[in-house]
Amino acid sequence: MRKVVVNSTPLIALCGIGKLDVLHEMYSEIMIPKAVYREVTEKQDSACWQIENAGSWVRIEDIQDHSEKKMYKAKLHEGEVEVMILCQERQADLAIIDDNAAKKTAKYLGINVTGTLGVLLKAKQKGILKEIRPLISELKVNGFYISTEVEKIILECAEEQ
Repeated sequence: MRKVVVNSTPLIALCGIGKLDVLHEMYSEIMIPKAVYREVTEKQDSACWQIENAGSWVRIEDIQDHSEKKMYKAKLHEGEVEVMILCQERQADLAIIDDNAAKKTAKYLGINVTGTLGVLLKAKQKGILKEIRPLISELKVNGFYISTEVEKIILECAEEQ
């Protein structure tokens, strides 16, 4: 089973369109660091209340080495920092992150990374989703930024141009 660590933005985005279960179908189990859990559940109006009811397939993990946080703090949020550290500590196979600075940092550290759109595209390619165009529209309505160029590339890859 692949070890997958997920940041807050992909969780919030997928919860917001009712597709959190795609992560379960794709990866069986995911890990989220405690900082990410706090980010997605502390607000009363959080779109991610489903995380608390997701069951054992969402594992909330503590990072071991909090001293490492100092190295990343300048460019990244606490959740993103903990995602990087958790990936390294658990030797994760994949990090799901949307923030560009965090993606670049993950790649620099040798961590395989994808984002929300990458997950949806892979789910379409595996037959878990029939189409992703309506999901992309929903994401945009919910405030998830997708450039016209990236949307076009994703839809071409999904054969939905």
